[in-house]
Amino acid sequence: MPFHSLDTIIDFLDPVFLLQNREDDGLRKNQWGNSVQIYSDSFPDIEQVDIIFLGCGESRGDVGGTFSNDAPNAVRKAFYPLYQWHEEVQMADVGNIKKGATIQDTYVALQTVISELLKHGKRVVILGGSHDLTIPQYEVYAREEKIIEMVNVDAKINIDMEHPAPAENFLMKVLTSEPNFVRHYNHIGFQSYYVHPGMLETIDKLRFDCYRLGKVKENIEEMEPVIRNAAMLSFDISALAYSYAPANRFSPNGFNGEEACMLMQYAGMSPELTTLGIYGFNADEDLHGLTAKQISQMLWYYIDGIEKSKQESALGNFTEFNEYKIAFSEMESLFIQSKRTGRWWMKMPNGRFIACSHHDYLLSTQNEIPERWLRAMERD
Repeated sequence: MPFHSLDTIIDFLDPVFLLQNREDDGLRKNQWGNSVQIYSDSFPDIEQVDIIFLGCGESRGDVGGTFSNDAPNAVRKAFYPLYQWHEEVQMADVGNIKKGATIQDTYVALQTVISELLKHGKRVVILGGSHDLTIPQYEVYAREEKIIEMVNVDAKINIDMEHPAPAENFLMKVLTSEPNFVRHYNHIGFQSYYVHPGMLETIDKLRFDCYRLGKVKENIEEMEPVIRNAAMLSFDISALAYSYAPANRFSPNGFNGEEACMLMQYAGMSPELTTLGIYGFNADEDLHGLTAKQISQMLWYYIDGIEKSKQESALGNFTEFNEYKIAFSEMESLFIQSKRTGRWWMKMPNGRFIACSHHDYLLSTQNEIPERWLRAMERD
């Protein structure tokens, strides 16, 4: 890997002055706060770490938003006392993005820092900040002209061009900018009463996929293949039910805490996912710190997924997979299942393997074409 200097990003970062004396903070040996490398006095050595936390409290892009670092630090305070079950997964925390004179300045700073960290081969977790920070998260890939799959978990679909706040229309910029590098977009957990029907029709014409909250909750395991091939995931806490995330004042309904943790575990298991952003958290509106605790536990499961992903074999190593040749609707295909993790893939006519589920395999054995197959064929 070519050498890249981290000196170029330090000027964009504020140190985190947490856990200055870890013994006085009452942390035990196996808690995350005792092993994470934190940028306080000096920048951490990130060579051996797997994950990097990066705070960005920028919220001027939301309605009535003001810049604050309280949200990232609130999540840190909730996360660091959690116990570290997977010592082979190492983590660093490089601090918070400094406030720019304008919101565009903050965007550039965030994009620059993430880009540099990815050049070092690390996964980056962005602790937001408002949901429009998805723009610089995407720009990281666009600047490299890397074609990606993207997943967004949100109660709304933010394409309201009549609204002045970037957090309400940022998806238009991400999905329609030219040149565009989003090969496929998946939206998980939208709530129908907040989405104009015509918007769904438009997204469907683009061959993008949207999954309604109720459908996802019926069988959340079907979201694992959706997330598996994504390079970036953006998660707005408006997707969580108020009772599980009291800082979410948008909707009383949404995913429960366990479902959100499952989605994060799937994100960790994705071999392609390099950036994860958690947005929309206003620490000033958090009741008893429960939203910060919810996010911290989601991050714990994200790390758990990374540990599980290390068990997976490469797709080319077919001795590690069970093979099932299937003929359905006058077509032949090959389904493979990992002996290590139980995950499934199916072979497309062009020879490419795409992520799928056990349910897709069962449908094909009944001579039915899985919808996931059809949607992939439409895009190829």
